[in-house]
Amino acid sequence: MVKGDKRKWKEGFFEKLTAMLNEYSKAFLVLIDNVGSKQMQQIRQSMRDEAVIVIGKNTMIRKVIRGMLDSNPSLEKLLPHVKLNVGFVFTNRDLNEIRQKIEANQVAAPARAGAIAPCNVVVPAQNTGLGPEKTSFFQALNIQTKITRGTIEILSDVPIIMKGTKVGQSEATLLNMLKISPFSYGLQITQVYDNGSLYSPAVLDICDEDLRARFLDGARRVAAVSLQIGYPTVASAPHSLVNGFKKLLAIAVETDITFPLAETVKEYVKDPSKFAAAAPAAAAAAPAAEEKKEEKKEESEESEDEDMGMSLFD
Repeated sequence: MVKGDKRKWKEGFFEKLTAMLNEYSKAFLVLIDNVGSKQMQQIRQSMRDEAVIVIGKNTMIRKVIRGMLDSNPSLEKLLPHVKLNVGFVFTNRDLNEIRQKIEANQVAAPARAGAIAPCNVVVPAQNTGLGPEKTSFFQALNIQTKITRGTIEILSDVPIIMKGTKVGQSEATLLNMLKISPFSYGLQITQVYDNGSLYSPAVLDICDEDLRARFLDGARRVAAVSLQIGYPTVASAPHSLVNGFKKLLAIAVETDITFPLAETVKEYVKDPSKFAAAAPAAAAAAPAAEEKKEEKKEESEESEDEDMGMSLFD
């Protein structure tokens, strides 16, 4: 690329990123490690007319953002996260829908020696189909095997790579021999930019039920504190009314003062036997009603038999 073309390319990138930051109010910051050009093309096609992917050098991205801080100060939140192989996915649509499309475009990849494992890798128990001459690979990784019909069989599941560690040459060779592609690569979302706010993608997993539960828990805490310190709030008002009503009942029971809602309580205090007799009566009424229903059923069945004109002596 000649010097003039490079300058034009930079100017075009500055104009494009500036336009994107002005046009779109939402964006994903994504890492593009281990994403090939063909896979990137497929990702662009899957999100056509819904999102725009912009990738460039970090120094150029920072320069564009710093130049826009006067008109949009909230963009300063992006600067600490412009590092490594970072890119932007701009959109004005629902963030959850775009995230699903980003996560769906993952490509399985084999383990390469020296790569950092994005997940734990476990070799399952299986008959590998490999000959006994390959036993040394399994011995190097302390994998218990046996020879079954002239082939190597792994006796149990064996974890060989831990997330965040480097893949060794022996592990990579063994996984390739077993034709296991343990990793999947694609755009990895690191941060979400939404109308000037920057937050973790985990926030998108919060649903209405989570918000409702958190709100109710907070309301309970506010009510408890308000009742403890004697400071009335909307959350504590129902509890204060109930507590006040209980005190009024207690006063009515101990004195001659009465009101309609306290009369039942005072009657119970004077003669609990009335209520004790009412409870068994109510309980006995239910079986009696069931017996009546059964009798009615039997009568209806007998009447049906008579209507059919059937008899043992016919």
